[in-house]
Amino acid sequence: MKKKIAILGSTGSIGKNLIKIILKKKKNFDVVLLTTNKNYKDLLKQAKLLNVKNLIITDKYSFNLSQKKNLDKKIKIFNNFNNFNKIFTSKVDYAMSSISGIQGLEPTYKIIKYTKILAIANKEAIICGWNLISKELKKNKTNFIPVDSEHFSAWYALRGIQKSEIDQIFLTASGGPFLKLPLNQFSKIKPYKALKHPNWKMGNKITIDSSTLMNKVFEIIEAKNIFDIEYKKLNILIHPKSYVHAILKFKSGITKVILHDTNMIIPIYNTLYLNEQKKIKSEKIDLYKLNNLNLDKVNTKRFPVVKILKLLPQKTTLFETVIVSANDKLVDLFLNNSIKFLDIQKNLFKIINLKEFKLLKRIEPKTLIEIYKLNKYVNSKIENLIYK
Repeated sequence: MKKKIAILGSTGSIGKNLIKIILKKKKNFDVVLLTTNKNYKDLLKQAKLLNVKNLIITDKYSFNLSQKKNLDKKIKIFNNFNNFNKIFTSKVDYAMSSISGIQGLEPTYKIIKYTKILAIANKEAIICGWNLISKELKKNKTNFIPVDSEHFSAWYALRGIQKSEIDQIFLTASGGPFLKLPLNQFSKIKPYKALKHPNWKMGNKITIDSSTLMNKVFEIIEAKNIFDIEYKKLNILIHPKSYVHAILKFKSGITKVILHDTNMIIPIYNTLYLNEQKKIKSEKIDLYKLNNLNLDKVNTKRFPVVKILKLLPQKTTLFETVIVSANDKLVDLFLNNSIKFLDIQKNLFKIINLKEFKLLKRIEPKTLIEIYKLNKYVNSKIENLIYK
């Protein structure tokens, strides 16, 4: 029987990699849904390639253009995620949530009741709305798998192990392109330099977050939520080779080190073929690299954003939405040359230390609308801060 699949964000890097995997065994899959925001041309090509009959294009202009370009009248194209009930007659076997940014929160939440397994690559869903997501997962008996290489590695290694057995979890960070750059040169960093990651090919926003180490701050928050573990048991290690993805230390004295190629195909492939013992082609692991892992502590002078971790409440609150929203806006301003590299961190701390936002550490999000309203409000605060 064919495995039924839905892909949210199929034209992004995670979605494209998943489709590459599916195409190798195309006859084993029935892709029910593909979605994009603006990239309707690629979406229509993917639909033709995989014989997909349901598409969602959220950008209205792109949606209207797609209606003119779509020559296959059997393909239904929708403009928003309120149409899941028209698309899914029963639960699909597997759904991938890989829409980037906070706009990925709503579809991630909404698709839970329509899938047996949900693989989440959308950070914002796990950071800002985990209390809502986790309740919905339990309510609909939907299994969850994290996709980020660090979280997938830790999740994979922890299967069958009780939370009480964990002593420490270490997530690794390459340090990005400026790990060795003299600190007095940081004021001169331009966007094109920050986008040159030494190990990974990623989208622009996440690449900038890697250069500031904000991406790893987000991953620690995600790990706290996914594994329901205290912040004091979560750590960041600088590992320039990006060979090791997670290290798990247990109370028994045993430590597990999880490593694989710097290729997102591996975690994606394993979320799709979990427990099926399918062999994946990957680079031959050079075990001699283990002689020189260069693991190191984070230098907070070089990466001051890691200090944010000391400000965080243990529960999921609206404060995390403030951090995500402020950082997103500031990174966008930097990429558009409206602020300097160091201004990202400087203004981020200014915003999150405002009294009105610090008070949100006590408030858990109750609805998605609440999160989206706060996101807009924080964006307007940033605008006033930068352009006043």
